[in-house]
Amino acid sequence: MTDHARAERHAIADLLDAVGPDAPTLCAGWTTSDLVAHLVVREGDLLGAAGILIGPLSRHTRATMDGLIARVGYTGLVDQFRNPPRWSPSRVAALDEAANTMEFFVHHEDVRRAQTDWSPRELPADLEDLLWRRVTRAGRFLFRRAAVGVLVARPDGTTVRVRNGEPTAVVSGQPSEITLYMFGRKAVARVEIGGSDAAVEALAHTPFGV
Repeated sequence: MTDHARAERHAIADLLDAVGPDAPTLCAGWTTSDLVAHLVVREGDLLGAAGILIGPLSRHTRATMDGLIARVGYTGLVDQFRNPPRWSPSRVAALDEAANTMEFFVHHEDVRRAQTDWSPRELPADLEDLLWRRVTRAGRFLFRRAAVGVLVARPDGTTVRVRNGEPTAVVSGQPSEITLYMFGRKAVARVEIGGSDAAVEALAHTPFGV
């Protein structure tokens, strides 16, 4: 089985090297310097990363990121991300795959799709299958703000309900594209939204993301 988290890690690092520290990303207000600092803090500083999920601590996380950027520099941060320390749980393939595959895929696309010349990648079938499993589980949380029911649908016709309610909106596309949509990258996610006009309108105005 392909180690997709590791593959995405190295692909992100290579892309970050190529575009430099001041390139745009899809993360509002963040350049590539901010994004790689986020990735390093998330993976290696439990206290520093607390603000990622806990709003009142977000300033502390931002300060931790800024400190790293100033102290280590962009190139150093990219190298740290590419080669996590030996004690990192990411060195354990199963933990890396579980914790990081979806995260790294989304952030890889945050850099790729913020550039003017991006085009969709053709992902391996087993990575699409893995992302589909994550979509059907994480979607129950990430679609929680929707005021309507939500079905997700693959191109092969497979559907899973991730939120109960009526009317129901149907989000159709490759699992990778649905992943981006439910993480709030609506503008670049290549999905189709079906259902009644009311359901489609409600979903269009629903904020997504962690």
